Amino acid sequence: MIVGTRESKLAMRQTEIFIKRLQESCVGTQCEIVAIKSLGDKDLKSPLNGMSTVGAFVRELDDALLRKDIDVSVNSLKDIPTTLRQGLKIGAVLERDSPEDVILPCPLEELPEGAVIGTASVRREYLLRHMRPDLKISQLRGNIHTRLSKLDSGEYDAIVLAKAGLERMGIDRPAYILDPDIFIPAPAQGTIAIECRDDDEETKSKLLKVNDHISRLETGAERGIMKFMGAGCSSPVGINAKYQGDEIRVRAISFTYTPEPVYVDTTIPEAYIMDELLDIADYLTGKRPRLKL
Repeated sequence: MIVGTRESKLAMRQTEIFIKRLQESCVGTQCEIVAIKSLGDKDLKSPLNGMSTVGAFVRELDDALLRKDIDVSVNSLKDIPTTLRQGLKIGAVLERDSPEDVILPCPLEELPEGAVIGTASVRREYLLRHMRPDLKISQLRGNIHTRLSKLDSGEYDAIVLAKAGLERMGIDRPAYILDPDIFIPAPAQGTIAIECRDDDEETKSKLLKVNDHISRLETGAERGIMKFMGAGCSSPVGINAKYQGDEIRVRAISFTYTPEPVYVDTTIPEAYIMDELLDIADYLTGKRPRLKL
């Protein structure tokens, strides 16, 4: 199996995680890794929400899949557009890691007035401004180690990162979880997904063996709501779904669609349907005054 991935250390680590699980489930499967540089990796100056290309971190990998240069691509699910290109599908969603955001080097409430925080995420920027209007938000692009080095050099007073990325890279340093009930994570944050060609039956059958049903259920709800909102990975929207027995708790927040932020904390059935996701999406975008749920 030829496995495509971005060139970053985190992307490579995520690919190693996938291959290990695949070879445990499909003994004897041989894998070859092909590293591909994405637009999001080449352009480290433009804000992510200012890039004209949808799927800035996955487009080149999708191209390689469609050309049959690779059999699968390993991505962070939050970077994959909710509408896939024709001929492609998400063959597997691995068991989700921590979805929360963390702030370094100290808790948010301990930052002095006017502190400078680095982030490339529009969602994180809006949440930070909502919680601490006194803070200064500054653009911060680059891989995890680049961001940490800029924090250590004093360019920023604090930075916000995904907890899962630090864990996967084995980075052990003080990092403080931002309460996910308030600082709601991005849809599908903390989740590795594997794309493949829809007509590749052999590969799809192998990927089913590493697919995690609960993680797919949760992220499917998150991405479904995001799709109905017409939002993308660079939208100021947080959505997090958590499986709880026979129902799923959905927490969400949206900015810019309405004069004031809109917050949701509700539950939907485990066997949710389109209408329930659309109801939440329409409420978050101000198209209906209250939830039907």
